[in-house]
Amino acid sequence: MDILQDLIGQSAVFIDTIDLTKKFAKCDACVLLQGETGTGKELFARAIHYLGARRAYPFVAVNCGALPETLIESELFGNEKGAFTDAHESRRGLIKEAEGGTLFLDEVDSMPMRAQISLLRFLQDQTYRPLGGRREVKGDVRVIAAASNRMSQRIEEEDFRLDLAFRLGVLEVRLPPLRERPGDPELLAEHFIGKYAERYHTEIKQLDCQSIDWANCYDWPGNVRELENLIHRNLLLTEDHCISITPPDYQPDMISQPRDLSSIQYSDARSKVLNDFEKQYVISALTKTHGNVTHAASLAHMERRAFGKLLKKHNIDRNQFK
Repeated sequence: MDILQDLIGQSAVFIDTIDLTKKFAKCDACVLLQGETGTGKELFARAIHYLGARRAYPFVAVNCGALPETLIESELFGNEKGAFTDAHESRRGLIKEAEGGTLFLDEVDSMPMRAQISLLRFLQDQTYRPLGGRREVKGDVRVIAAASNRMSQRIEEEDFRLDLAFRLGVLEVRLPPLRERPGDPELLAEHFIGKYAERYHTEIKQLDCQSIDWANCYDWPGNVRELENLIHRNLLLTEDHCISITPPDYQPDMISQPRDLSSIQYSDARSKVLNDFEKQYVISALTKTHGNVTHAASLAHMERRAFGKLLKKHNIDRNQFK
C-alpha cells in the first residue's frame, strides 16, 4: 500500500517533513514526533513503519495518556497470573504483540514516572520483565513516540526524565501545525470532501471561495483534525453544491489590515494579522453569547477546548461579556 497517500500537503515545510520521514524509515533508531494535537503524529509514525524494513510485522499503537497509571506497565510488558489483584491469568504485553514490528507510544509525555523508568530500561537493552515474572524477556521492536509541545515544560518541571527524552529522540522531528502550511488547508479540504462524499455516496461538492480565503487565514488551533471535522459536519448538513465552513459572523474585511506591514518579514506580518483576527473573532462570539464559552464554540463550529485555548492565548476574560 502507498502509505504516503494519507499525508496530504504541498507546502514546503510539509514536503520537508515527508522527506525526513523517508530518511527515518531507512534505519531502525527510536523516533520522537513532536507537535500540536491534530497534526497527524500517528499517520507519520505509520509512514515510518510501512516504509521501513519492519513493514511485514505489526504496528501496535498505545495512547499513554488514556491508560490509568496502574495499568501502563502491564499493558506494555504483560503480566503473570496473580501479579496483581485483577490478574486472573497471564497476559502478553504490547511489546510482545509488536514483536518484529513497531511500537507507537502516543502522548508519551503523559507517562507517569514509574513507567518512564521501566521504559528507559527496555530501551537500553531491549529486555524487560513481565509484571510478576521472574525471567527477563528479550523484545525486538522499534519504538516511535509522539509528544505534544509541552514535553520540554514537563522536563523542566522534572515530571519527565531527560535521559528518557534523549533515548526516545535519537531521531526527532517537529510536525508543522496547519497554520504554518500555506495552501494546504484548501488541499486538505478537497481531500476530505472526496473522502466523505465516497463514504456517504453523495456528490462531490465544492468549497466556496469565501471558505477558501478564510481557511487560508484561520489559525487552526485543532489543526488537520479540526478541519476534517468541519468538512465532515458541513458535508452532511449542506444540500447545496457548495460547502461553506466559515463562522456565522465572518466577513472578508475582518482580516484586512490598513497599515503597511511590508517592512517586516512575511511570517511576522501574517502572525500579526492572524492574531488580530483571532482576538476580534473570539470577542465577537463571546459578545453574542454573553460570555457562554460553550455556545460561542458552537457558533464557531469548534470544540470547546480549542475555543478555550484561544481565550487563554489572548488573555480574554469571558466574565466581562456577561
